[in-house]
Amino acid sequence: MNFLRTISLLSAAFFAGCAAGMNATKPNTVPLTPGDPAAPSQVTPGEALAIARRLTSHEWRPFSKNILHGQDRAGVLVNTPDAGFRNPPERPGWWLPGEVNTGVPYKWGGFDDAASFDTAIANGLAAGDVATPVKRRLDKAAVSAQAAGVDCSGFVSLCLKLPAVHDTSELPSVCNVLSAAGELRPGDLLNIPHRHVLLCAGWATPDHSWIYFYETGGAPEHWRPGLKQAPLDALLELGYQPLRYRGMATEPRTDGKQVLTRAALSSAAVVGKPAIGEP
Repeated sequence: MNFLRTISLLSAAFFAGCAAGMNATKPNTVPLTPGDPAAPSQVTPGEALAIARRLTSHEWRPFSKNILHGQDRAGVLVNTPDAGFRNPPERPGWWLPGEVNTGVPYKWGGFDDAASFDTAIANGLAAGDVATPVKRRLDKAAVSAQAAGVDCSGFVSLCLKLPAVHDTSELPSVCNVLSAAGELRPGDLLNIPHRHVLLCAGWATPDHSWIYFYETGGAPEHWRPGLKQAPLDALLELGYQPLRYRGMATEPRTDGKQVLTRAALSSAAVVGKPAIGEP
C-alpha cells in the first residue's frame, strides 16, 4: 500500500514538474494594441523582427551566371557584391558562386523577399547590385530589372509588411515622429530621408545608451543584412530621426519589451563608430 502511494506521489510530482517547465519556457505574452487601421499594413514588433531575421539568415546557392559587372540589357550599370568585387576596397563583396551563402544580398532599389530572390537567382538574374554615388544621383533610374536583392528601404518595407516599397523619403508619410529617441521600441525606425534607414531591434544597455538594429548596406557587412549594436547618440548625431510605423501594434505600457532572444542579440555586430550606410 505504501509502495503504491509512493509511486502515485512520484508520478504526480513528475507531471507537475513537466507542467512547471512548460510554463517556464512559454513566452510571456503581452496584449498588443493594434496599429492605425488606415495604415497600408498591420504588423507586430515580433513579426517585423522575424522577417528581418529571415532575410538575414536566408541560405542560397548562386552560380557564376549570377555575377554581373557591367551594363544590363537596359544599359543600367550593375555590380554584384560577389567575393570578386573590390571597388572600393573598403566596401568589398562577399558571396561565393557554388557555395551556400547566408543573407539576401543588397540591391539598389531591391524589394525581394527570400522566395522571390530565390526564383530570380534560379532564372539567372544578377545577385545584388551595390549602391554608388551615381546610383544615388540617378535614384530610381539606376534600378536594374536584371538584378535581385533588397536595399535598406526595401528591407524595412518588407519587415513592415508594406504592400509596396517605401523609400527613405516616403517612409515618414506612413510613420509618426517620436518625441524622443528614448521612446524607441522593437520595430521602430531610425531614418534619414534620401539616405538610409535602420530597423530598431531593442535596447542593448539598460540605460538606453546603446541600441540593437537591423540594416543592410552598412558596415561591417556592407552588402547584406545584419543585426548590429551601436551607441544611440552616435546615430542621432548622423541625423537619424526616430519613427514609429502607424500600422505597428504596440504594448499598452511605455517601456516596450525585448522581442529577440538573448542568443540572437548576442550575435549582434558591434559598431562603435557608426557611419551612414550606402555611399
